[in-house]
Amino acid sequence: MRSLLADIGGTYARFAVLCDDELGPIHRLDVRAFPGFGPALRCLLENHPEMPSIDAAILAVAGPVEQCVCRLTNSPWVIDATELKREFGFATVRLVNDLEAVGMSLPHLRPDEFHLLGPNRSREEQPIAVLSPGTGLGMACRLPSGRVVASEGGHATLAAGSDREAALIGALRRRYGHVSMERVLSGDGLVNLYREIATLDARECAARTAPEITAAALSGSCPISREAVDTFCAFLGAVAGDVALFFGARGGVFIGGGIVPGIVGHLERTQFRRRFEAKGRFQAYVAAIPAMVVLRPDPAFLGLTVLAGVDSRRCRDRVDG
Repeated sequence: MRSLLADIGGTYARFAVLCDDELGPIHRLDVRAFPGFGPALRCLLENHPEMPSIDAAILAVAGPVEQCVCRLTNSPWVIDATELKREFGFATVRLVNDLEAVGMSLPHLRPDEFHLLGPNRSREEQPIAVLSPGTGLGMACRLPSGRVVASEGGHATLAAGSDREAALIGALRRRYGHVSMERVLSGDGLVNLYREIATLDARECAARTAPEITAAALSGSCPISREAVDTFCAFLGAVAGDVALFFGARGGVFIGGGIVPGIVGHLERTQFRRRFEAKGRFQAYVAAIPAMVVLRPDPAFLGLTVLAGVDSRRCRDRVDG
């Protein structure tokens, strides 16, 4: 049995072939370089003839899946399982939300593959939450039964924790109308914070991408970038604490995605944990819950191997090998 595994986000799509429980190398394509998923997959297969013929596909997609179709939230791609079976001859195609795949990986992470923030007092047989700021903001919850429930919580309305944050949200509301959590807790969200901070304070600022803002903040070369990153971390703590309450995630809250692992050392020095715990009468409840930053690259592939039916005791070796 040869299965195509893929983690498809708004910026990059990653592919690997699982053959006889052995996972091949992971290949990456830029989503923006292709008009749709079909042309991207065809390009991949044509440029990697060493890939064996494929019987099935399990695709982790960054968007809601409805009736075997996903319209990516932060890309114009539409992925239709029925069309893929017809075009590529796959016997089966399974679409899952990308955070479902990440959630499946969580029990298989080694201690050196996440960074602990808060008490090391996670409770067994309790829900585990995960949120991933990247191109967008994904959320999911892993239940004690092993089932992972994905959500679109990243599009819930963002709340302010200070007058400064309220002013920033007000500026964003004038620009976008609705201000979701994703409007600040994503790559574009970091750019939004940087721009609106400069506007509120009537300060000049050079145009910067999210990685450039992060680099300038960590180097101390740009006060606006530093405030943007610190505000991002404060909002992240508040939202992660909210997610802990939403799901009753006393097993812990994991934070993945492409942004936070690169700033984890700085995150510890920000208001992240204070805001995580600042939940009024439920402060003690949340204070006992650990937050953990996922350091492992591509955890979705670890989860995809589990979804593909590889024995959980062996799935780590298959992905790491």
